[in-house]
Amino acid sequence: MAPLTQPYERSRVAAGMTLTMGTIAVVVRNEKKAVDFYTKKLGFKLVDDWPHWRTVSAKGSKQEIHLCPDSPPEKGNTGISFYTTDIEKEHKRLVKAGVKITQPITKEEWGTYFMFADPDGNEFYAFEG
Repeated sequence: MAPLTQPYERSRVAAGMTLTMGTIAVVVRNEKKAVDFYTKKLGFKLVDDWPHWRTVSAKGSKQEIHLCPDSPPEKGNTGISFYTTDIEKEHKRLVKAGVKITQPITKEEWGTYFMFADPDGNEFYAFEG
């Protein structure tokens, strides 16, 4: 198994960029079987290994698949997340641009994030990383 790391402590955003693709959620029936499939059959690497936060990635890729056990994302949540190096700056930029913020900046032990929606109500996470 990969070492346990904080999901959002890795720097993923190139200089000068504001948002980059982060994770895409895939609903699975069994996390252990899903991890085995992606790592042993497809050759992906296990990036994060936390309860309800297991991510895998193709070698050389910065994007990750978040293996979500038995439950689709909440209503409206696309299961797609983005990363930014400066959460406050990105939040202000999106507010100024007229983007609907659906959850304000929230600090948790595992990371800092906010959520926003597109004009059709599809919600996305923005994590500081």
